[in-house]
Amino acid sequence: MPEGNVTRGTTGPNRLRRMDRWIAAAHGPALRRAPVPPRAVDLGYGAAPWTAVELLERLRRVRGDVRVTGVEIDPERVAAALPYARDGLAFVRGGFEVPLPGGERPLLIRAANVLRQYPEDGVPAVWARLCGRLAPGGLLVEGTCDEIGRRHVWVALGAEGPRSVTFAARLGSLGTPSDLAERLPKALIHRNVPGEPVHAFLRAFDRAWAAAAPYAPLGARQRWLRAVGTLAGDWPVLDGPGRWRQGEVTVAWAALAPLSGPAAA
Repeated sequence: MPEGNVTRGTTGPNRLRRMDRWIAAAHGPALRRAPVPPRAVDLGYGAAPWTAVELLERLRRVRGDVRVTGVEIDPERVAAALPYARDGLAFVRGGFEVPLPGGERPLLIRAANVLRQYPEDGVPAVWARLCGRLAPGGLLVEGTCDEIGRRHVWVALGAEGPRSVTFAARLGSLGTPSDLAERLPKALIHRNVPGEPVHAFLRAFDRAWAAAAPYAPLGARQRWLRAVGTLAGDWPVLDGPGRWRQGEVTVAWAALAPLSGPAAA
């Protein structure tokens, strides 16, 4: 039987565009280096197949022969997606075991808005299960976004475990950086309390945002660039202005990892 539970299935076109854009930039070199056509998995794509269709289109700009498999635990959702299958795009029933023909191991697993319904203490086991299915050099991207893709937070993991946390937003709709707290992935959302690193990070981000208020007349992007640049003086920010201009910032997982709870460092 497939491993996992049926999600609410809420989805829509372009919901995961920010996550996809980051994946293409961060994981593109690994996709291009793959000696055979790489496989990516859209795990838990939901009641409609849009996110899997879009993932194929976006990754093929990086590598033209990439293949995508949408994996869903609900057989009715799989049946509804089959008319969208085409060369390089398939849909199968499954869960955290990630069933692929011949036991193939994917170079990418994207699990968006899947683990929020699970208990916090179940996250490390799911992460380990999914990372164990990756091909050498593979990447797991697990996180959460709002219904129309304006705000995302995701964790990137390799075989060794979590590497980084990325915060991404449509800057024109952002009041303060801590507005992203409601989209923290399951491993972090209950850790946004005083004494935990992710709470301290979001407070520091808000202070940097407030200090950058004089740049607001130049636009939200300029204010974000200034705030993230200030933040990078005290926190291990892993990317640079090229990504910041996209409304993103990526921070080392070790700096935000919980001090308590199941995902504690």
